Amino acid sequence: MKTSRLVLIAAILVFTAPTHAQQATQPASAPAPQPQSQPVKQPQLTPEQQAQVTRQNAEMGKAAAQVIQLVDQNRLAEVWDGASAVAKSVVGKSNFVSQIASDRQKLGAPTERKQVGVTRAAYAAGGQVPAGNYINVVYATKFANTPEPVRELVSFHLDNDKTWRVSGYSLR
Repeated sequence: MKTSRLVLIAAILVFTAPTHAQQATQPASAPAPQPQSQPVKQPQLTPEQQAQVTRQNAEMGKAAAQVIQLVDQNRLAEVWDGASAVAKSVVGKSNFVSQIASDRQKLGAPTERKQVGVTRAAYAAGGQVPAGNYINVVYATKFANTPEPVRELVSFHLDNDKTWRVSGYSLR
């Protein structure tokens, strides 16, 4: 059971990232489309909408940097404590902390980190990913024990109170 919860939280993170082409320019105030098997052509954004997306990307980048700082400092329990109910319903605190700590220990200390993108996704109820709106901040990070950059992903879920909270952290 514990392993299936970890797999599900990983699935949340993995399945949200590929939607970039379909939803990366979706403004925060517009209703987000549901994932479909065919790419959906997005309408052209107005300059005001594009400015709103740019502001939100910057805000989410800052929030992701704070999460990663906590991860770098091995303060993983604090990340889980502030996480979305969606994440907490999928993985328990001890499993969250131990899995990320183990993964990061294998990689060593981060030596270089660059934010490479922000993506958006929306999922309907009944799918593999819990329903809701997600924003993912993606980094290319070099670690002491890896010659090539590793993808770090911090995911956020828009909770019912309209607050974005961390819903996952993954390394690939």
